[in-house]
Amino acid sequence: MTPSRTPLRTRLRTLLTGAAATATTATLLLAAPATAADPPLRDLATAKAKVIGTAVTGSKLTATYGDLAGAQFNSLTPGNAMKWESVEPTRGTYNWTEADQIVAFAQAHNQQVRGHTLVWHNQNPAWLTNGTWTPAQLGTLLQDHITTEVTRYKGKLAAWDVVNEPFNEDGTYRPTIWSQNLGTDYIAKALTWARAADPTAKLYVNDYNVEGVNAKSTALYNLVKSLKERGIPIDGVGLQAHLILGQYPSSLQQNIQRFADLGVDVAITELDIRMQLPSTDAKLTQQAADYKAVTDACVAVTRCVGVTVWGFTDSDSWVPDVFDGYGAATPYTENFTPKPAYYAIAQSFGGTPSTEGCAATYSVPSQWNTGFTGQVTITCSPGRSLSSWKVNWTYGAGQRVTQAWNATCTQTGASVTCVNASYNGTVPSGGSVSLGFNGTWSGNNPVPTVTLG
Repeated sequence: MTPSRTPLRTRLRTLLTGAAATATTATLLLAAPATAADPPLRDLATAKAKVIGTAVTGSKLTATYGDLAGAQFNSLTPGNAMKWESVEPTRGTYNWTEADQIVAFAQAHNQQVRGHTLVWHNQNPAWLTNGTWTPAQLGTLLQDHITTEVTRYKGKLAAWDVVNEPFNEDGTYRPTIWSQNLGTDYIAKALTWARAADPTAKLYVNDYNVEGVNAKSTALYNLVKSLKERGIPIDGVGLQAHLILGQYPSSLQQNIQRFADLGVDVAITELDIRMQLPSTDAKLTQQAADYKAVTDACVAVTRCVGVTVWGFTDSDSWVPDVFDGYGAATPYTENFTPKPAYYAIAQSFGGTPSTEGCAATYSVPSQWNTGFTGQVTITCSPGRSLSSWKVNWTYGAGQRVTQAWNATCTQTGASVTCVNASYNGTVPSGGSVSLGFNGTWSGNNPVPTVTLG
């Protein structure tokens, strides 16, 4: 698809402890920007033996954009720099500047590079599309292009999207300059030529709207099965995953698994999740859930090698230029602030669920003789949400929890831990949930320090 335009979280804990009194409260506030103190996405993904990548624009790989691209991701995909119109705008005249820049940046930051893309019906140079060629001439041009580009980066790229978007929505072959002149076997030829130019790079066929099980993904499945049976080099399939908010394909994991069962790898290659603007807290919460669902599906299948987002910041997203009224599709805002989607991806890769922007408040609504009723309320500010929660505190005067509701609470010595019930783990953006308990006290009943995590 058309890519980018232009261009972690340190928890600040304010713990309030108070003197004992009926109806007193203590609040934990968590609200701080993501920083390098948190495990970056690339470390979390590597621990799961997965890739977390992003499409990038070479000229922007400086300042904050470059810092985040290098720190957060272990794979880069050139958004436009390796497409035919970019590398050979005039026949026989090559421009490798941006592609070389991205490869050099990746090498300096110990990152993989995913080549994108060798054979496509879009973003081809005018001299190619407007020329008059015999099938034999066109085949020679394609072979020369693949051989020249793949050879240049031989040994430097982990994978290539060799053929991009070969199918119509109904599963028939898309009529293109390649299929109409060379027949559908142009795919097998392209893969064979790419393997000859670099025997080590993984070779993929990449397409969109093939994330779930449908006519188009079944056509891709049948193609891969046929290529494997014929001995044609094919190492994987790319599922682009340009999704719309709230339309996560429920059969994604099943689809990934069926390709894996053919003996090929699967990659989520161009993930973004667009929403109708303006962005709202509820939409950001839904977007985070969608990002997590996609990443979870990949993590669940061994042969899903990882996830690449198609631009990590909204300022570098293709969506507003192509889908009128839509945007906010990436894990970072235009100002490089991580969204809930960022933390959702981190959680999928085993990171601790973020509690940024949420607070736990401990209160004592009533107190008598040797007993009291306590309450803890977890509240999330607009734009923040939780899918599960746990609160902890330590009593300072021998108090004991005797009964709890809307949570499962355990006490060991002075330490109390309460986790959400099965029905109230979600704290929505701008919303809250509460748990209650009865307890005993003697002498005094100071409000404890509370932590949320």
